[in-house]
Amino acid sequence: MTAPAPFPGGGGADDQQQPPPPRRSRTGYLLLLPGTLWLLLFFIVPLVTLVSTSLYDPAGTLETGYQLTFAFGNYVDAIDDYATEFTRSLLYGGLATLFALLLGYPLAYAIAFRAGRWKYVMLLLVIAPFFTSFLIRTLSWKMLLADQGVIVEVLRFLHILGDDGRLLATAPAVVLGLTYNFLPFMVLPLYASLDKIDVRLIEAAGDLYASPPQAFRRVTLPLSMPGVVAGTLLTFIPAAGDYINVELLGTPQQTMIGNRIQSLFGAGSYPAAAALSVTLMLLILAMVMLYIRRAGTDELL
Repeated sequence: MTAPAPFPGGGGADDQQQPPPPRRSRTGYLLLLPGTLWLLLFFIVPLVTLVSTSLYDPAGTLETGYQLTFAFGNYVDAIDDYATEFTRSLLYGGLATLFALLLGYPLAYAIAFRAGRWKYVMLLLVIAPFFTSFLIRTLSWKMLLADQGVIVEVLRFLHILGDDGRLLATAPAVVLGLTYNFLPFMVLPLYASLDKIDVRLIEAAGDLYASPPQAFRRVTLPLSMPGVVAGTLLTFIPAAGDYINVELLGTPQQTMIGNRIQSLFGAGSYPAAAALSVTLMLLILAMVMLYIRRAGTDELL
């Protein structure tokens, strides 16, 4: 005797005993809450405040107060009045980034592929300057580059500098200070990218009759491009907005946009200073987006 067939369209025993769908856990949202509050309080609120300050009436003063009049002309005045400082900041930041890349790539390559058991010691030496104040490091360069310092005396002895030649209070001194202070931001991403490369890929390039320069150009460099892009961004962005190096190593002839922003805020010209800050932020953001797109590393976004 055969068992009766199930009723057409009706659910069997298995269908009737299916477990209910799992309840959506709130743990993920709770974990996101501290970071979201942090970004809201210390990023979104200051950013909105900065943008609103840039639209204040420029005729206001600390005594009379400022009113939000949506004065978009502040941005036009900021670009017209401080175009030279904007250009100089981008130039100094770009040069410092280029020099940091030229110095940092061989160093990161040596740490990743040649350091052996000394790898972590060399990494510690790279980040060791961070244990000292940014201000102290820059003051140290001021003493090293002084007119009677060792570096200048050696350059004069080698006739690279004239008897009256100097390094301090010059544009090269500012670029040198920027390069030194932000070099670790270049080396660490480069090392992280190079360290992930499978050495067997480079050996395979050699087995296919590629010379060491060809293997570097065809294998190592393309695979390390995410580190190059991340390092250049981490170096260029703070270097372009820096003002300490110009204050200690330069002169008013080397003033960068960060110095103007600092002086305007100190003088109480809040709308102009905020407009400069927002303009610099938007300019760097546009350059970063274009650079990442052209470099072909969209995943960094």
